Amino acid sequence: MTDRARRVLVVDDSALVRRWVRHVLEPAGFAIEEALNGIEALEKALGGGFDLIVVDVNMPRMDGMTFLRSLRRQPLPVGGTPALVASTENGPQDREAARRAGANFYLVKPLDEEILRSHVAALAGAPAWTP
Repeated sequence: MTDRARRVLVVDDSALVRRWVRHVLEPAGFAIEEALNGIEALEKALGGGFDLIVVDVNMPRMDGMTFLRSLRRQPLPVGGTPALVASTENGPQDREAARRAGANFYLVKPLDEEILRSHVAALAGAPAWTP
């Protein structure tokens, strides 16, 4: 494993959520980039180099599920980038829809800092964070 910072793309239409995720993950050694919606996220993802994408479901222009389906249609390695859905939607049908769209894991907002860090580290292939 290399010592480089793992790159995480955070996709959420809420500036507050993006800022909070950055505040939680940067001290743990992650390099964060942001996108406001699925269209912007897909453009950034096509540039490659992300170790993980954290994506909301409900966003304007292109929602998270549509983004994930579009991402999974891309050739590797872009199409295989791990994705963690973070949403306020909490029903079993929401989790199943995310799984079918290509999510690797699903967390419900409000997010817990420790849980977010541990799942991001596991999915991005980073060592566990210790304060």
